[in-house]
Amino acid sequence: MDPARNPDSLMATAIHQPYWRPMVKTSLANGTMNGHRSYFQEPDIWQQAPVLTGTTEFEPRSDVRNIMITGGAGFIASWVVRHLTLTYPHAYNIVSFDKLDYCSALNNTRALNDKRNFTFYHGDLTNPSEVLDCMERYHIDTVMHFAAQSHVDLSFGNSYSFTHANVYGTHVLLESAKKARIKRFIHVSTDEVYGEVGHGEDELQESSILAPTNPYAASKAAAEMMVHSYHKSFKLPTIIVRSNNVYGPHQYPEKIIPKFISLLNRGHPVVLHGDGSPTRRYLFAADAADAFDTILHKGQIGHVYNVGSADEISNLELCGKILSAMEIAHDTPEQFRKWVKYTHDRPFNDCRYAVDWSKLRNLGWEQKTTFEEGLQMTVEWYRRFGEQWWGDISHVLTPFPIVTEGEVVPDVEHLAKDDPPTPVEDYPLNGISHKAS
Repeated sequence: MDPARNPDSLMATAIHQPYWRPMVKTSLANGTMNGHRSYFQEPDIWQQAPVLTGTTEFEPRSDVRNIMITGGAGFIASWVVRHLTLTYPHAYNIVSFDKLDYCSALNNTRALNDKRNFTFYHGDLTNPSEVLDCMERYHIDTVMHFAAQSHVDLSFGNSYSFTHANVYGTHVLLESAKKARIKRFIHVSTDEVYGEVGHGEDELQESSILAPTNPYAASKAAAEMMVHSYHKSFKLPTIIVRSNNVYGPHQYPEKIIPKFISLLNRGHPVVLHGDGSPTRRYLFAADAADAFDTILHKGQIGHVYNVGSADEISNLELCGKILSAMEIAHDTPEQFRKWVKYTHDRPFNDCRYAVDWSKLRNLGWEQKTTFEEGLQMTVEWYRRFGEQWWGDISHVLTPFPIVTEGEVVPDVEHLAKDDPPTPVEDYPLNGISHKAS
C-alpha cells in the first residue's frame, strides 16, 4: 500500500505527497460545482496532510458501480469516501453527497478532486428533488447513508432538528432510493439505539431490543424503523450498521477526543461532564472504514451488523491517556487537577454501551489498531492540522455548546471545579434544578 494512504505511517516524515489540483474557492449548490452558495477554505492545509484510508480490498461486486455516500464531507463518511475512491479506482464511481453543515469540511475530500471516479454533490438530504436528482444524474445503484446530526449534547436542546435531519432525511432518501431502484442501501446507525448497558452486563447482539435514552439515539432508532419498513413493504435491499464510538483524524472537535486534544493544544484544561465515570468503546477510523468496506462487499441484505471495539475506557481514564499521548505531566494529584476539571452532567448520561460484533467478525473484519496507537496518530494529526482544518473552533470547545439559528455557539459559562460533583449537587436544565444521578 502507498505509505501516503497507510494510517500506520501517518506522521512519517517521508510521506509521498501526490500533486492535487488546488481549489481555492468553489461555488456549490444543487449538484457539483455550480449554484448560489460559496464556501471558502484555506487551500494549503489539505495539501500538507497525508491522505488517510483503511486497509481492506475486496473483489469488486458486479452489482455495484455508482455509490452515493451521504454526509461524505463529514468524519466517518469521508474516511469511507477516500478509501473506496482510492482502493477501487476502476471499479466504483463515488458520489459524495453533503449539505456542508458546520461539522463537515471540503478539506476532508479535496485530495480526491482530480480523481476521475470521484464527484462531490452539494445537496440537502431533506430536499427530495436534490436527492433524487443526484441518484438519477449519476445512475446511483448503491447508497451508504452516513449523514446525520450526531452530537448528543446538542440533541438535548435542539431535538427538533435531529428529528428533521435524521428521521425525515432518511425517509426522503428511502423514498428516492425506491424510485431509483437502488440495489444496495447501507444505513449507518449507532450503538446508542440499544440504550444503556450496565457494568457487568452482557454485550448486546443485533437482535437485542432497542431502548434509546436521549433524543439523538431516539432519532436514529426511528430512522432504523423507516429503513426496516421500506425493506419489508417495498423490498428495498437494505443493511443496517450499528457502530460504537469512532475516533481519529478528520473528526470535528465537538466530540470528546478531538475536543480535549484541541483544548490541551491551547494550554487549557479539559472539562468532564459529571464525575467522568461513564465508559465508551472506541474504534479507530481506519478500522471503521474497513468495517464498512467489508459490509459493502460481504454484508447480507436484510441483516444488521454491529461494529465494535475491545477498547472500553471511562471518560476519566481517557483524560489520562490523552495527557500521556501529549506528554503532559499528570502523575501527581496536583498536576492532574491542573488539566482536568469537572462540571455538571448531561440531563442523562448512559453509563456504558457494549455491543457484540462477532457477526461482523465472521465476515472477516477485525480491529487492527490499538487505542494507544490510534490515539497517538490522532494527537499528532490535530497538533499539525486541527486548528486550521475547520477554521475557528473556539465556539465548540465549551462544555455544553448550543445551537442558535442553525449555528453552534458557545454556551454560557459553567462553573468548572477541581473535583467531581457529588450526587446531591444540582445541575441546571431549562432553568429548573434537578438532582444529578
